[in-house]
Amino acid sequence: MRRLFSRLPFAVILIALGAVAMLPPAIHAFSLRDYDTARAFFYSAILFLLLFALLSVAFGGRFPQKRVRSHLVTLAAAYVLLPVMLAVPFHESVPATRFFGVWFEMASCLTTTGATLFAPERLPEAVHLWRAIVGWLGGFLTWVTAIAILAPLNLGGFEVVSGEEVGEGAATVTQITRVADGSERLLRFSWHLAPVYFGLTLALWIGLIMAGAEPLNAVIHAMSTLATSGISPGEGPESGLVGEALIFGFLIFAVSRMTFSGDVAGRGPRRLRKDPEMQMGAIIVALVPLFLFLRHWAGAYDVADESNIAAGLGALWGAVFTTLSFLTTTGFVSEAWDTARDWSGLPTPGLVLMGLSLIGGGVATTAGGVKLLRIYALYKHGVREMERLVHPNSVGGAGTAARRIRRKGAYVAWIFFMLFAISIALSMGAFALTGLSFEASTVLTIAALSTTGPLAEVAAAAPIVYADLTDAALAIFAAGMVLGRLETLALIALFNPDLWRS
Repeated sequence: MRRLFSRLPFAVILIALGAVAMLPPAIHAFSLRDYDTARAFFYSAILFLLLFALLSVAFGGRFPQKRVRSHLVTLAAAYVLLPVMLAVPFHESVPATRFFGVWFEMASCLTTTGATLFAPERLPEAVHLWRAIVGWLGGFLTWVTAIAILAPLNLGGFEVVSGEEVGEGAATVTQITRVADGSERLLRFSWHLAPVYFGLTLALWIGLIMAGAEPLNAVIHAMSTLATSGISPGEGPESGLVGEALIFGFLIFAVSRMTFSGDVAGRGPRRLRKDPEMQMGAIIVALVPLFLFLRHWAGAYDVADESNIAAGLGALWGAVFTTLSFLTTTGFVSEAWDTARDWSGLPTPGLVLMGLSLIGGGVATTAGGVKLLRIYALYKHGVREMERLVHPNSVGGAGTAARRIRRKGAYVAWIFFMLFAISIALSMGAFALTGLSFEASTVLTIAALSTTGPLAEVAAAAPIVYADLTDAALAIFAAGMVLGRLETLALIALFNPDLWRS
């Protein structure tokens, strides 16, 4: 089986995975006697499995082994074209829907953004499950391709710690291009990471059920947590404090790849404590909730309710959970978040949540945003520059790797940050041309580029409803989602002539 898949194009393999993923919603709908929905998913699965079989026979193992560049092109195209296939059973299951809207929904799920056009009560349970499965598979696709495709090209955040040129790693490391081509790396890392990804999801699902959540609600939130998609069949996790604590624990896997990946040596608690991304994430999760709690406490003091210890602790937990949720670009909001607002009488600090989403999670994780490792590189470079102002002739220590991060890593991180800022400016201008206000354009731009769809509901003064946007605004948002998931450097690398030379 592995030998067969290694000889097939990456796009054909994605078609097979998407077709097989349609079977669980079909089985679930059949168990609920929702036969129309079950037929839509089952027939779609049969159709695309037949298409996969025909393509497999057509290639017949004669597909030439390509370099990593072909997989990067396929990955870019997959986020645009694969949702067309995934939208077919969705469109057939939900009456009176436009195909463009369903395509947008599937693109949002596949990029782990979680923006939705549909009210929860309008969708059957199997369709809610399908949205979560697509987001879950999108998260796994991000896991695998980050290590198998982006890492050899020094993209996706790996350029910060690598000494090679951006987009040229695969051309300079002969072992990757001659011995381990892109297909072999994809299959190998898929084989190693799939049990980890599935096992973590299963463990969280069981934990949420034990915490009191309904089985369907639990599995959707378990998949959404591991994929950081923020997809929910309702208003959010409904498993109480215990369930939120479980979700909080599993969101740690979106802070650093060292929590699950074996591509780095020396994993373990000691290694995690020294991991720059874990350190940056811990500092943010400690300081931002403290700021939010003091802000709410000041509001409670004004209304003479500061002595309400239970409400204060609830506000603190709500701030901690929501901070990590938006830092990992998941977008879940704690049930205690409304408690904090009622306790203090202060509105939601949307600007803080947008800042957390912009920072993002770890490199090679399902989180979006600028990434913690790039922020760390800029921070270390800034500290070193201030040290040189005091001691101009000093020599920076901490080893070769640290010096590389402070110098070349910081340089590339700053380039990415500027490209990200330009993307924000262009996206905001495009949204403004569709007639949206400055506030709405800002929120939607950050939500798209950071792949944090739920941000639109909580960051603005009034919730932004995606269904109320025009087709032009939705198309701009979809382009931002794909750009945010692939990152600007990866798209620019496709225009590098060295990448295409034999």
